[in-house]
Amino acid sequence: MFLLKMFHRKWLLTTILVFLGTALCIRLGIWQLDRLESRRAFNAQVESMRALPPLDLNQEGTDSISGMEWRSAGVIGEYDFENQIALRNQYYGNQYGYHLWTPLLFDPSTLPAVAGQAQMAVLVDRGWIPADGNSGPSDWRKYDKPGAVSLSGQIRLGQAKPALGGVADALPENGARLEVWNNGDLERILDQLPYAALPVYIQPDPDATDVEPPIPFQPAIELTEGPHSGYALQWFTFASILFIGYPFYLRKQETGSA
Repeated sequence: MFLLKMFHRKWLLTTILVFLGTALCIRLGIWQLDRLESRRAFNAQVESMRALPPLDLNQEGTDSISGMEWRSAGVIGEYDFENQIALRNQYYGNQYGYHLWTPLLFDPSTLPAVAGQAQMAVLVDRGWIPADGNSGPSDWRKYDKPGAVSLSGQIRLGQAKPALGGVADALPENGARLEVWNNGDLERILDQLPYAALPVYIQPDPDATDVEPPIPFQPAIELTEGPHSGYALQWFTFASILFIGYPFYLRKQETGSA
């Protein structure tokens, strides 16, 4: 009998709004639980990779390296400054600039895991450079460090999708190289190289005393579950209040008008 009152013409619109509101709150709660699971998976990935010994890219197999993000790695090679690119919209403190990404070429004799490759490289995020005076590749050459380089850092994956509000990269229609990128779209950046490269890049370990560009950078990672569990509980509570409280509200209104 009471269900009939809920769908009476007098209360039909209110009932529909309550049901829609309840469904929305439940969906938002599920979304927060999904975010919680993603956060837990990310934390587990970071912790498992950081528990492993550093990977020697010159000596160890790299077939599954795409699944090793956040693992420490060491590499020896020589930079190819002719094919470096820059990633715009990067900051050092409040100073605007770029991150300089430079291919590091391996000595083929040190790569038993990729025998047969004429040449192999890995991109290195060498760090931040100021925007002033660094509009193009010819300006970046003042940061060249020729000769053999030995570095350690973390394995990172690219970011094909732009950040919220970001602009996707459009390649030049004439087939020329894109030299300044909005996003770290690693797959497309590597397609521009004239040789094979690992599907990751290296973020070198920063040195607090190194304040000369390019300045290496490592993101601060908070390995917590965040507020998602509390937000999910909040949304499910709102859904319960709407769904369970609405019949009591209706009964009160009907009783008051009787």
